[in-house]
Amino acid sequence: MLPIMLDLATLKALYADRTVTPRDVMEAVIERRAAWLDKAVFITPTSDADLRAAAEALMTQHPEPNSLPLWGIPFAVKDNIDVAGLPTTAACPAFAYHPAADATVVARLRAAGAIVIGKTNLDQFATGLNGTRSPYGAPRSVFDADYVSGGSSSGSAVAVAAGFASFSLGTDTAGSGRVPAMFNNLVGIKPTPGLLPNTGVVPACRSVDCVTIFAATVGDGVAIRQVAEGFDAADPFSRRARWAGLPVDNLRVGVLDGAEREFFSNAEVERLYDAAIANIRALGATIVPFDYAPFREAAALLYEGPWVAERLAAVEEFFASNEADFDPTVRAIIGGAKGKTAVEAFKGKYRLEELRRITEAEWTKADVLLLPTSPTTYTVEAMRADPIRLNSHFGRYTNFVNLLDCAAIAVPAGFDSADHLPAGVTLVAPAFTDNALAPLADALHRRGARGMGRDKAAGLPETSKVLPTASDMVPIVVVGAHLTGMPLNKELTGPGGRMLKACRTAANYRLFALPGTVPPKPGMLQEPGFAGSGLAVEVWELPAAAFGQFVARIPAPLGIGKVTLDDGSQVSGFLCEAHALAGAEDITHHGGWRAYLASRV
Repeated sequence: MLPIMLDLATLKALYADRTVTPRDVMEAVIERRAAWLDKAVFITPTSDADLRAAAEALMTQHPEPNSLPLWGIPFAVKDNIDVAGLPTTAACPAFAYHPAADATVVARLRAAGAIVIGKTNLDQFATGLNGTRSPYGAPRSVFDADYVSGGSSSGSAVAVAAGFASFSLGTDTAGSGRVPAMFNNLVGIKPTPGLLPNTGVVPACRSVDCVTIFAATVGDGVAIRQVAEGFDAADPFSRRARWAGLPVDNLRVGVLDGAEREFFSNAEVERLYDAAIANIRALGATIVPFDYAPFREAAALLYEGPWVAERLAAVEEFFASNEADFDPTVRAIIGGAKGKTAVEAFKGKYRLEELRRITEAEWTKADVLLLPTSPTTYTVEAMRADPIRLNSHFGRYTNFVNLLDCAAIAVPAGFDSADHLPAGVTLVAPAFTDNALAPLADALHRRGARGMGRDKAAGLPETSKVLPTASDMVPIVVVGAHLTGMPLNKELTGPGGRMLKACRTAANYRLFALPGTVPPKPGMLQEPGFAGSGLAVEVWELPAAAFGQFVARIPAPLGIGKVTLDDGSQVSGFLCEAHALAGAEDITHHGGWRAYLASRV
């Protein structure tokens, strides 16, 4: 009944036509977890009884399918992120505690209807990129149990790739939200630092930590990110988004050249990297070599410089009293910070700023960087035999990204010649280009896709495509007379507007027929606590120059405000002043303006 991969588009479609219910999905999760041979994926799975109870509660409180943005969507949470009712261990049993509240990102996702299926394994205290540094075992690649899953967000990636969860939360300091994505044929969304709050997250390096998302498609990952993101005053490193664009035409993509192309003798990953370069060129990008050396030196600072002292700062008191409880490799890394001085910390900061200035010259050559997510992979046995050196290979192209304040999206790039192990590439761009980067990442993924997660035969749903939006275009939600084919639609098409998609609002909107309007118009109102089925709307975009003129012509009591859509995103759109709706006919039950007009014929 259910596909192997529980991607959002497919699951929402099954819910919409009532083929399955959240109860059915939770039963499938229970069965799949029990049958999976790798028992190291979860540290604390949500109990079967609690999963069933969560599904029943959701269906009782919100009976209409998809009435919340993430209605009935199962997700897993890395066990350094708090979930109320489940312990947080950071993969160290002696450190475990029972949080009183969800982490901010978890609370937002749960409020949107998503259901937590458990806390997943990780490299202890998020220190590592391979997934073997945990007393709870080493999760394995879903394609070959001899190989590492990647870390530190090891269990989170496997939970999605194995088909237990539609998405999962990880964290990323050095690459932990990207490397496991490559090793398990997934998308890894690594937001701009501070875009997703870290309140309720056990820190690794607080100044550069990011909450990340593993998903089957870029569209899924972006939809989840848009629900979870947003400023949180409780997190001192949280930031208000200052969205930045990327060129729509003549996009320049920087690629590795010469001595900086290092794959540690893995010719298959190098071949697939070259194929990704060809694919992005075919998408219209201009390929430009750039000098990776200053980025590589910045990357080295994260583990070889004073930033390792920040890892000790995160657990200083616990480390002092419980050093024996640490994984030996993690203990050696964190303990190595004891000799670091404040002088070294300042010198490291100075060098990072010098390197930032040097990399600015490289950013004048390229708008986006295309890098291997990891240059190679290794077996669990090999990693355990040489844990520091081999782990460092995984971070060669990832460690700099947070230090230099970048956004990144990792996407699959195909499988080796034996159709055995996957490779992946990552698109990196300056801070707050997250939205602009997504359409390019999605298009690149679709050109090189070989299924989703462990299902190599799965096709990427068309409905999860991320549509490009020109940087000088402004999106707007229309609900009534401006819909396609309606009398005022020419006010959008005339100045060069175009429709991006038809969709629905979130559940808490009502629609009213405004009396005496010519042509007839509806008024839409957001009502907190109202649980409807959402309203049919269209998202258009207008040239920025025309947007202001369009808004100026809107007659009272209509106006423009933020409209929450069924995927959790917020877009400017038509709303109505509440006072004007007194006595107006409530037409919410029709589900949209077009359906209401059809009912009157």
